[in-house]
Amino acid sequence: MAYCGLARLIGAVGNCSQILSRTCSTFVQDHPRLKNTYLEDVTLKSYVTRYVPAESNDAIHKDLEAFGETAAVDLPPLARQCEVEKPWLEQFDAYGQRVDRLHVSAAWGAMHGISATQGLVATAYENHGDYSRLYQACKLVLFASASGLYSCPLAMTDGAVKILQSCESSVSSQALSHLLSRSPVDFWTSGQWMTEKEGGSDVAAGTATVATGDGGVDSDCLLTGYKWFTSASDAHIALTLARSVDGHGVPISGNKGLSLYYVDVKQNFADGRIQAQRLKDKLGTRQLPTAELLLDECSAVKLSDTGRGIASISPMLTITRLHNAISSVSAMRRMLLLARDYSTRRRAFGCYIRDHPLHVQTLARMEVECRGCTVMVLEVARLLGLLEKGKATTQQEALLRILVPLAKLYTGKQAVAVVSEGLEAFGGLGYLEDTGLPTMLRDAQVLPIWEGTTNILSLDTLRAMASTQNKAFQAAIEFIQNTVEQHTSHQLGLSDPCSVLAAQCRSFSSTVAQLSPDTYSVAARDFAFSLSRLTIGALLIDHAAWTKSPADVEVAKRWCSRADIVPLTSLLPYCKAETALDMDIVFAGYSG
Repeated sequence: MAYCGLARLIGAVGNCSQILSRTCSTFVQDHPRLKNTYLEDVTLKSYVTRYVPAESNDAIHKDLEAFGETAAVDLPPLARQCEVEKPWLEQFDAYGQRVDRLHVSAAWGAMHGISATQGLVATAYENHGDYSRLYQACKLVLFASASGLYSCPLAMTDGAVKILQSCESSVSSQALSHLLSRSPVDFWTSGQWMTEKEGGSDVAAGTATVATGDGGVDSDCLLTGYKWFTSASDAHIALTLARSVDGHGVPISGNKGLSLYYVDVKQNFADGRIQAQRLKDKLGTRQLPTAELLLDECSAVKLSDTGRGIASISPMLTITRLHNAISSVSAMRRMLLLARDYSTRRRAFGCYIRDHPLHVQTLARMEVECRGCTVMVLEVARLLGLLEKGKATTQQEALLRILVPLAKLYTGKQAVAVVSEGLEAFGGLGYLEDTGLPTMLRDAQVLPIWEGTTNILSLDTLRAMASTQNKAFQAAIEFIQNTVEQHTSHQLGLSDPCSVLAAQCRSFSSTVAQLSPDTYSVAARDFAFSLSRLTIGALLIDHAAWTKSPADVEVAKRWCSRADIVPLTSLLPYCKAETALDMDIVFAGYSG
C-alpha cells in the first residue's frame, strides 16, 4: 500500500517535470559583473594623474589598479558574508557566568586583515609627500562600498590617530604603533563613544557619564555611565567623552565639564568593567556591531584638560566626516558600475536596455551627480593633506573649514538618492535581498545621519563662517569666482557654464548679504546646498579644463545648467511669517 502511494508520488513529480520543461522558459538572466573599480572610474583615475607628482604617479597607479581588482573580485563575497552572518552577542555562558562575547563573522576578520595590509589608515600618515591623504582617500573610495561596513571602524580609527598624535599622554605612543600598523596581528581599531540616551548631536547636554578620580591630562580615572550607541563595539580601544566632577564630587554641567578619555576596551571587558547590554537592531549597517554599553567604573586615561572635551574631538570630526563623504561617493560609484554593466546584459522590448535613450539618460544624470560629489570629496582630501603637511595657504585652510561639513552633508544626501535610483535600474531584481542591492540602499541611509544630520551640518557651515570671521565663506566665493574667471575664455566650450555659474554665484552672494541674524539658521540648509553645488560646479569646470575630455566638459555644462543649483534665491521662505506658516502646516490636525 505504501509502495503504491510512493510510486504515484514519483510519477506525479515526473509528469510535473515534463510539463515544466515543455511550458517554462529556460532563460536565465545574466548578472552584472564588476570590473576593475579603479580603471572603470575615470574621475578618480584622472584626479590621481593630475595631482600625484610624476615621480610617484606610476607606483600609486599600480597600487590603486591592483586594489581596484581586489575591490571588484575579492571583497564582494566577503562583504556579502558580513551581511549574512551578522554579529551577535553572547552575554552569559551555560553556567550563568557573565562573558559578554561579541561574535563576528570570519569575513569581518578578513576585512580587518585587508585593512591593515593595504594601509587604509596608515597610508595617510606615511611619507607620500603632500598627497598622502589624497592617496588614502582614493583607496577608501575603492574599499568602502565593498567593505561589509569595515569602513566604519577605519573612520573612527583614523580620527583617533589624529587626536592621539596631538596628545601628551602615556598611552599615545603604544596606541599609535598599533593603529598605524600594517600587520593584521598588530593592527588595532578604535571606537568613538559620544552618544548617550539623551544625546545625539547635542553631546554637551546629553553626556551623563561621570569620571571620578581624574586629575590633569594623563591621569587615571574611572568612568560610570551608559553609552547608548557605540559603533564598532569590537574595537581594541575607544575615545569617549565623560563629565568631570568638582571638588565636592558633583558633575560639572555644560561644556566646561566635558573631557576626553582613552579606554582600553578589551581589558575593561575582560575585567567586567564594561557590560554589553544589547546589540542595536538597525535599518542597515547590520554587518557592523553596534552596542549599548554599561560602563561600571571603567578604567580610563584622561586625554584633555577639563572642559576641553568637545574642542579636543574637533580634529577627529574632520576626519570622520571626510570618511563619511568618501563612503557616500563609493556607494554611488559602485551602484553606477553595476547598473551600467547590467544595461549591457538585460534585454527589454527587443533590445538591450542600454539602447533605450531614457534609461541611459537616467544613468547619465546619476553619473553627473556622482562625478560632482567625487571631485568635491577628493578636493577636500587634497586640501586636508596640504594642511597636514603645513603646505596649505591661509585661504585653502579657510576653504577646507567650510568644505568639510558641506561635503559630508551634500554627498550623504545624494548617495541615498543615487543608490535608490540605481535599484530601479534593475527593476524587480533591485528589490530582492539575494542580489545584495537592497543592502546598498539600507547602508546608504546612514550616511546623512552619522556624524551629524543634514540640518546639523548645515548649521555647522554657519559656525564655520562665524569662527573664521566669515573668511571661510569668502574663501569659497573667491574660489568659485577665480575658477570661473580663469576658464571663461576656454576653447573647449566652458565659457557657457562659466557664465552661468558666475551669475548664480553673484545672485547667491547678494541674497546671503541680505540675510538677517534671525533668518540665518532657517536658511542654513538651502545655504549649504547652494554653496555645495556652486563649489562643485567650479571644481567640475576646473577639472574639465585640465583633462580636456569632451565628457568632462559636458558634465560641467550639465551641472552648471541644473535648475536647482541655488535653492537660496529669495528671503521670503525664511522670514518669521513663513516659519509660522511652516508650523501651521506641520501641526495641522495634531492632537498630542
